[in-house]
Amino acid sequence: MHLVTQTRKKEMEGLSFMENNLKKRYEALQAKIVKRADEFSNLIDFIEKSTTWLTAPASTRFHLCKEDGLLEHSVNVAETLIRLKDTLYPHIEDESCVIVALLHDLGKAGTPDGALYLKNEPTERQRYAGYGPTYPYRYNTDLTYLSVPVRSLYLALPHITLTEEEAQAIVYHDGQYVDDNRSVAKNECPLALLLQYADNWCGFVVEDFKVSA
Repeated sequence: MHLVTQTRKKEMEGLSFMENNLKKRYEALQAKIVKRADEFSNLIDFIEKSTTWLTAPASTRFHLCKEDGLLEHSVNVAETLIRLKDTLYPHIEDESCVIVALLHDLGKAGTPDGALYLKNEPTERQRYAGYGPTYPYRYNTDLTYLSVPVRSLYLALPHITLTEEEAQAIVYHDGQYVDDNRSVAKNECPLALLLQYADNWCGFVVEDFKVSA
């Protein structure tokens, strides 16, 4: 029993460190916003208080499908994007990188009217057998349908001014994995291309459940 208690204590200490570390990384990225600091601060205040930005998962059943997974994914993408642009295209400002990376999946935070991702409940059969739900989260079909990137812009634009390149990067960040993005093929700006790769790298490598398991 004593060994179990010690193990649980270490697990809780590890979780606490990860939460504190994520908060520090998040704050360090926010500090890079200088030219649009007031606008960005207003946006952050809005999404932290009026949406599930700080608690939403990054997906319903794939990468970081856990509480605060969206924030962790967004921070991962921002840090990766800055490293990529420093090497490949240093003309892009850190501010633009932080803005598009933190906002690219903002739509997953839902709206003030409700979360986009809801915790799933087990079926009666699963509950009877002692199993949990098949997938941790499900879509909230009560919300008006908008793609995640479009909802991201819907939430952000009343609070912050974006350049055309930043808007393109956010809208087409899924690249050619999405059929709707075919129209932008071969017309992506450098920021959009780098965000696509940073997002894929984090989702498929850094956060891959098979790697982290």
